[in-house]
Amino acid sequence: MARMFGTDGVRGIAGKKLNAQLAYKLGLACAHVLTGEVHKAKILIGRDTRISGDMLENALVAGICSAGAEAQCLGIVPTPAIAHFTRAYGADAGVVISASHNSFEYNGIKFFNGHGYKLADAIEDEIEELVNNIESLPLCTGKEIGRRIDIKNATKEYVEFLCSTINERLDGLKVVLDCANGASFETAEAVMKKLGAEVYTYYNDPNGININDHCGSTDPATLRKLVMERDADVGLAFDGDADRLIAVDEYGKIVDGDRIMAICAVDLKNRGLLKNDTLVTTIMSNIGLEIGLKEQGINIVKTGVGDRYVLEEMLKSGYSLGGEQSGHIIFLDHNSTGDGVLSAIQLLSVMKRSGKKLSELANVIEIYPQVLIGAKVADEKKNDWKNIPEITALVAEVEEKLEGNGRVLIRASGTEALVRVMIEGKDKRVIEEDAVRIAKLIESHLKEEA
Repeated sequence: MARMFGTDGVRGIAGKKLNAQLAYKLGLACAHVLTGEVHKAKILIGRDTRISGDMLENALVAGICSAGAEAQCLGIVPTPAIAHFTRAYGADAGVVISASHNSFEYNGIKFFNGHGYKLADAIEDEIEELVNNIESLPLCTGKEIGRRIDIKNATKEYVEFLCSTINERLDGLKVVLDCANGASFETAEAVMKKLGAEVYTYYNDPNGININDHCGSTDPATLRKLVMERDADVGLAFDGDADRLIAVDEYGKIVDGDRIMAICAVDLKNRGLLKNDTLVTTIMSNIGLEIGLKEQGINIVKTGVGDRYVLEEMLKSGYSLGGEQSGHIIFLDHNSTGDGVLSAIQLLSVMKRSGKKLSELANVIEIYPQVLIGAKVADEKKNDWKNIPEITALVAEVEEKLEGNGRVLIRASGTEALVRVMIEGKDKRVIEEDAVRIAKLIESHLKEEA
């Protein structure tokens, strides 16, 4: 049986895989697992703008209250707001109802512990075990049943917190926002205006079904045009739950998570605030990030794909900055998870402090050309490529040819019958040819039997 929890909570099409019954069970199970013996434990709940949010929230609350816990509902707020408030309010756990960058028909439920961190795999497995044996859990009756409490000022409080994370005013900056019709639709504009920026906001009129619809951090094409039309200094695009940021410079050029992390890492190091002079990234970050930051005296530590693994490494080794190419960036001195709006104002503060345009700051690293090809294989064989000498020999040959100015990364897909071949290097034509060679060889050895 497939694991219920994916890389970021439980996710699926709302009403099908993720229905009200499952949400109720998750609420009941999480209240038992995450609150222990706490009397009238407090669990915070936030959500994004999807039409299915009401249904899932009500079911989740019912499960939490059935366990005798108190459900404090903050309404539509960014995912990182729940991580922050779980700590600030002294809550026992936090829950977010969101499917992040996915389209509106999907939704998800993800959990934070009392410290505002995403759950370890072992805790998720414990919750899943209880969900599958829900009849074993006791239900409260009478005065032991929990209550629902609606928190009214969460957005205002979160805006105040975000503004407190920088010392600079943003007066004089012309900023275009793309809120993805998602959870940042109020917060992002309020923060920018409070800090003095001139703000033009788009995709901030959610109707339940337009979240991430040709907008947001995964589709910034319109934002690029708007930045140039408005003669703006910067464009900022968030995803549906506002834990990611992709920026656009004054010329309409994309500034992705790798470049944003590089800009902020160099700034923090120069101010003596980058702990251990180290940035934590995943194996998917461009090799240009590592090469460029090495020249700046900054170390790179790489983890597996997923922000939870970045955070684990940061906590284990005492690092303060980490993230992903997708724009999920963790400023651990301020919050315990990726925060798109927080990342945005940290980036803008560097622009103000340095007096430089975003395009100039982004040139601190050179992004190397990258190609990605999927080799179609038998699903049960997709992890076998590393045991085939002919394949590993070809990979070694290509890596040697790159001479340290590129890399080969081969990963079995977690969801499809594919082995993905990614190569980075200075000559795109050459790396495309080599990626095709490796992919064809993998397919010839691992293809489905006729």
